[in-house]
Amino acid sequence: MKLIHILISIISFSISLKVNAQEFYSLKHTELQNKIKGGWAGQMIGVSFGNLFEFRYQGSLINDYQNLPWEDGYLVPSLNQDDLYLDISFIETIEKEGINAPISSFSNAMAHAGYYLWHANQAARYNILNGISAPQSGYWVNNPHADCIDYQIESDFAGLISPGMPNIASEISDKVGHIMNYGDGWYGGVYFGAMYSLAFVSKDVEYVVNEALKSIPENTTYHQCISDVIKWHRKYPNDWKQTWFEIQKKWTDDIGCPGGVYTPFNIDAKVNSAYVVLGLLYGNGNFERTMEITTRCGQDADCNPSSACGILGAVLGYDAMPSKYKKGFPAVESENFKYTHTSLNKVYQLSYNIALENIKNYGGIITNNSIKIPKKQIKTVRWEQSFEGIKPFEKRGIGHKLEDEYTFDFTGNAFVINGEHLLKAGNHTDSEKLADIAIIELYIDGKFTETIKLPVNYIVRKHEIAWKYQLENKQHQIKLKLLNPSQTSYVQLNDVIFYEKTKNE
Repeated sequence: MKLIHILISIISFSISLKVNAQEFYSLKHTELQNKIKGGWAGQMIGVSFGNLFEFRYQGSLINDYQNLPWEDGYLVPSLNQDDLYLDISFIETIEKEGINAPISSFSNAMAHAGYYLWHANQAARYNILNGISAPQSGYWVNNPHADCIDYQIESDFAGLISPGMPNIASEISDKVGHIMNYGDGWYGGVYFGAMYSLAFVSKDVEYVVNEALKSIPENTTYHQCISDVIKWHRKYPNDWKQTWFEIQKKWTDDIGCPGGVYTPFNIDAKVNSAYVVLGLLYGNGNFERTMEITTRCGQDADCNPSSACGILGAVLGYDAMPSKYKKGFPAVESENFKYTHTSLNKVYQLSYNIALENIKNYGGIITNNSIKIPKKQIKTVRWEQSFEGIKPFEKRGIGHKLEDEYTFDFTGNAFVINGEHLLKAGNHTDSEKLADIAIIELYIDGKFTETIKLPVNYIVRKHEIAWKYQLENKQHQIKLKLLNPSQTSYVQLNDVIFYEKTKNE
């Protein structure tokens, strides 16, 4: 019996040691505030710096002789940037309903807002407004843009309110990121959120880049792409352009985004992530060099430096960022981001307040003098991959105004029809501009498949006319039937992309 008591005491003491051995990150309140401010300000600087070059260089570097100008006034238009006002929408949702707000609150905030959206965000908005709720709104079968950059450029908020807690950032991303993305598109946001989170507790950019990647499953194309960039950086430590060329050779085939298949345009999450990681690694903690390299990689040349500078801004803190780029902030910090009720000054404070709540819920210790955040092993999120079993084999021009019916045949297992619903030339009332909706029936192999609604209103438009994945790999006939021809608008069919079964399926 005495021996049993001794064993129980030893076990209890051992458990006590494990509890007491919990390690913590330590931050001062001013340090946390400074890093949050640096993260938000870095985004605004980066997006303003690259704004003139957004998608002007597609599959091409921005030449060294091309000057990348900067003026203090460049910050003003950043209040109307989609990679910022969407973040703000999500922060406002948390302000209203708390950190545990349901996915429906975040998705409705985005879907019913008055701001302009594109790609995965717009496809998700249309889905939500037409009965496909989140997270199905972001699933690739319902959203041809599932692998696009969208949540990646909006996930900053998840990391900025989760300092030193990448697992919490990933939980937020699991909820919000699946509103508009899936697979690689979602992983981009998970990874960036984790980098922001780790930026609060390490000044080593290479560590942040490598450690955050643990949140992504290794057997995904996203992980493989970023791992390659890290490998090439080690192989060519003084030649970022060589790494850029390696990225181009291996990772620039976009099979998802209808605007990027068979074109040099590329808004795929993983390749634009690769440019951000390239900029962070070769910038080596230098804010201006990081921003310039990331911008010169081309493609989404404003969102990418926004992400890189936001992450590095959180690493450095606002006070350590170059004064050259901060002179314009007094003119914008009290102004609300467009379509929101929140200014930059307010989002600094909101992010700080939410971060403290997250830290407390995570088991952190907050006193008047310090903040202690528990150190925990990074969890890898679940595996998922978009556009499995398909590859594009043809892009066929249509160039046809749909007045009644249009039919075509193909042999394969998927198709996407690009086009738009447009107003005819002439003067139109506001009601005509906003209310006109084309109604189209889609038939596949003679069977009615769905009724498609095409609003002429750009805010709630459908990004593509129609698509269908996961068909049987055989010959198909597709028919579009317009039910309500309009006197004021028309449906333009531009082209159709065909897919076939991949060899390993």
